[in-house]
Amino acid sequence: MDLKKIEKFIKKQKVSFICSVDSENYPNVKAMLKPRKRDGLEVFYFSTNTSSMRVKQYLNNPNACIYFYHKGLFKYVGVMLKGKMEVLTDQETKNMLWKKFDKIFYKEGVTDPDYCVLKFTATSGRYYCDLKTESFEIK
Repeated sequence: MDLKKIEKFIKKQKVSFICSVDSENYPNVKAMLKPRKRDGLEVFYFSTNTSSMRVKQYLNNPNACIYFYHKGLFKYVGVMLKGKMEVLTDQETKNMLWKKFDKIFYKEGVTDPDYCVLKFTATSGRYYCDLKTESFEIK
């Protein structure tokens, strides 16, 4: 499995899907913008609202997955990564991800208590392309 190829693929995607587990142990999926920052295939950072349902779910159960895909004319490619999601509210991390346009969503700016960061750490994944799937481990 060419992990560099998967990294390049993920870097090109504009949308990602994050998955959490609800209080009844059912999976929940949400479309998000691409990660704000990432470290290879292992660590991904997203910004979101502290008050969101997803944050409550991750605080209760950190098991998570993220998914990226591209549907071309003749080819569909998908990558699922499994791991753990952390909810970070420390100011250093919030500062690291903050963008000027975030002020639209968080009126108090980077210190807004409703602004937090989701940090996903992947442990394994599954790659799909051309009717073939392959599982892989990360580190």
